[in-house]
Amino acid sequence: MNKAIPNTIPSIFPFWENLDPKAKTDFLTEGQHISLSPGQFVCLEGDICHHLPLVISGTVRVYKIGESGREITLYHLEKGESCIMTASCIISQKVFPAFAIAETKVEALIISANSLKKWVTHNTIWQEYIFGLLSQRLANVIEIIEEVAFRRMDCRIASYLLNNVNSKIKTVRITHEAIAQELGSSREVVSRILKTFEQQGLLSLSRGKIELHNWEKLEKIAQLGKY
Repeated sequence: MNKAIPNTIPSIFPFWENLDPKAKTDFLTEGQHISLSPGQFVCLEGDICHHLPLVISGTVRVYKIGESGREITLYHLEKGESCIMTASCIISQKVFPAFAIAETKVEALIISANSLKKWVTHNTIWQEYIFGLLSQRLANVIEIIEEVAFRRMDCRIASYLLNNVNSKIKTVRITHEAIAQELGSSREVVSRILKTFEQQGLLSLSRGKIELHNWEKLEKIAQLGKY
């Protein structure tokens, strides 16, 4: 549903201050404000990308599904971020090669494909923004490839838990299935490793929640196989 563009937009996106007055006016005039519910798809694999979303609030997950049905997260989009895969598809006129779904309620500003191509062609600030996104996400995807190809799953799970724990309550609120989707594994493999960690006294498992006990040992496991 389209809404009026929030007044906070200029403070959210880092390129705003560098735009000239006309570019700022075009951005605010041609952009459309939308809201997405949790679980609502932003883009499906094979879709033609008609708009570039810029996230105002909330989280979007971009992921791939293999022939086996397993999922792996490529990256997340959060406040102030945009999807380089969408931008690339618009510029190259290719279809979207993954899935993008709202993990939470999402507020976003969408820019039409025609506007984006026009701005990237004629405005160096937009060029720098898009190529900056490309550089950042390419590094993320290469890191994921290295993780999947070369690093043991127990190390990856330990690292994921440590990176996502609520340090105040020492808890990660997540299901085994969600961890498997993030890391490109199966729920059975993740559950088996977590159960082993529990038997070793490193953590305790309950429905939708993992409480960490021995951070030092988990950190040692997470470091195994790192370059």
